[in-house]
Amino acid sequence: MDARVSVKDRNGRAVAVGEHVRILSVSPDPDMDEDELDMIMFMVGAISEVEKIDEEGRAWVTMWWNCVETTAVSSVGLFPHEMEWVPPELG
Repeated sequence: MDARVSVKDRNGRAVAVGEHVRILSVSPDPDMDEDELDMIMFMVGAISEVEKIDEEGRAWVTMWWNCVETTAVSSVGLFPHEMEWVPPELG
């Protein structure tokens, strides 16, 4: 059950761990609470670094949020149609 080395983005370009992608859409879990759903949906349009690629072919990205009293983190696994590779100089 090894994770994949790279996946394709919506344009067919290979994306590997450590590269940056623009988040085009997300597929939230239907059981997600409203606050977490808001944070996940806010990720659309952002550029984020791929942290891992799972065996299902999802590229996982994370965003950190500064809240009033603490920080929060949101991670989401992106399928190829949900991301677009970003050149290093823009990432």
